[in-house]
This record gives sequence, C-alpha cells and structure tokens, in this order.
Amino acid sequence: MIINHHLGMPYSTNPNLPKIRAQAVEMVRSGKSIRSVARYFGFNPGTVCKWVKRAPVGRVTAIPTRSSKPRSHPKKLKYEIVKRIIDLRIETKGRCSEVIHQLLLNEGIKVSLNSVKRTLRRNYLIKPRSPWKKYHLSGERPKAVKPGDLVQLDTIHVMKDEERRIYIYTLLDVYSRWAYAWASNKISSGNTLKFVQRAESKTNFDFSCLQSDHGPEFSFYFTKMVKTKHRHSRVRKPNDNAHLERFNRTIQNEFLKYLPADVKKINQQLPKYLKYYNEQRLHLGLGLKTPAQMLTKCCQGIG
Repeated sequence: MIINHHLGMPYSTNPNLPKIRAQAVEMVRSGKSIRSVARYFGFNPGTVCKWVKRAPVGRVTAIPTRSSKPRSHPKKLKYEIVKRIIDLRIETKGRCSEVIHQLLLNEGIKVSLNSVKRTLRRNYLIKPRSPWKKYHLSGERPKAVKPGDLVQLDTIHVMKDEERRIYIYTLLDVYSRWAYAWASNKISSGNTLKFVQRAESKTNFDFSCLQSDHGPEFSFYFTKMVKTKHRHSRVRKPNDNAHLERFNRTIQNEFLKYLPADVKKINQQLPKYLKYYNEQRLHLGLGLKTPAQMLTKCCQGIG
C-alpha cells in the first residue's frame, strides 16, 4: 500500500482503502478508542478521527478516497475573465482560441493562450479529437512529371437542409489538371474505392499515387484495399492539395450552386460539365491550355 500525505489528507491508489476506512469507523462507533483503532490498522490517530467526521450517519460500508486535485489556485482566472472567454466564443460563432485570445488582448485583458484553450475545453466549447482518428505518416511527395504521378482526392459537403447533406467526391491529376467528380448520399472507404475505380476507367493513364487528407473516407481500410499507392497530406495543411482545392471552388461556383442538392440530378449533369472542364475550359495554371491538350502532348512526347 502506497500512502502519501498531501495537505494533511491521505491519498492512496489502494482500491481496498475505502472499506478499511469504513471498518475503522465502525470499530470506533462500537466503543473502541480512536488510538486503539489507529494502532490496529497502522494509521495516525488524527487520520482515523478525520474518517469518523467524514463518515455519514448510519452503517458505513465504504468511505471513498478524496481526489488530490487542488480546490483552488493562486493564479486561477477570475470569474469575469472566464465568462468573457465563453461569451467571445459564442459571439464569434466558434472562432479559434487564437482569435479569442487576441480579442481579449485588444480589450486590455491579459491572459495566456493556454488559459483560453483550457477554459474552452473545460466548458466543452472545443470539440475533442476523436480517439479513433489516427495520424497517417506518409513518405515523400512524388513530383508530377507525367499524368498519374500524383492524383489528389477530396470530398465536398453540400447541405440539403439543416440536418442532411450530400457529398461530392472529387479527383484531380496534378500534371494535366484532368478532373473527375461524382455525387453520393454518404461517404465511406468502400464508396471512395468505387469512386477511384470509376475515375480511372474514364482516363487513358494509370494512377501511380493518390493523395488525400485524413478524412474517415480515406481511412486505413481504403489505403489497404486500393491497388494504387495512397499517401496522406499533412494535418491542417490544405495547401498540400491546393490544385484540388481550387477545382473544388471552381465546381461549386460554376456548377453546384445552380443545381439543387440532389444526388441523382447532380450526377445526371456532371458528365456534361466535366467534359467542358477537361476539354474546353482554359486553365491559367496550364498556360491557357486544357487538360485534354496536356494529355495529348504527353502522349505525343512533346510536353
């Protein structure tokens, strides 16, 4: 048994100690002296006396161990500051801790960034990271010197109403900027695998390396089942998929915003838009060429 005396109160990790305390209290109440009980159990008489005072009226079966956590701290934040942190989080509609910290400084309230984060976390205003979500370590990012060397994957979330949403799978070849998309009512590793297979069947080149973020639809199962090499971008670094992020914005501005959030209707119109995007729309990033022209040049050995 390991016992530490902290601020005069016993603390132990012994699971049997709550029952021992109760037995000591019952012995004292039965007429035994505190000193004899303390001697019997091997504790200080003052400790047994405190147990007796803590014990509730009636028969006692267990006296739980109190936490050694301090009840106060000399540098504890004032109630007004805590309330202001919470209010700013609500007023800014969930802006990050760094923004709230700067707003506090602008108001003349000096508080550390860690204190802001701790306050938001204690009041359940920061969504905890899922224990099931794992970081994926990826190797060196390949250079896109020909079609298929680096193909980026992502999903766009489109709200149908306040509670329901649909998903647009998107894919882009970095070298040629050839893009593909498909709508789905749900996302999963299995649906992602089908989407990649569908996209590859529409091309005349093979995918050598796929790159995605850490979304659940690009999980370990997808990495294991897909035949192509799959790597993940860095956490919170959307610029790693910058080419695809730009395509996502383009397809939203030029296509999705003109259609209802209906999977069937979107998939009916997508082939027409993708044909325009890949074969007619000029891309500044390609020197005012189209993805189709880049693929043709590569096949001819010019580009």
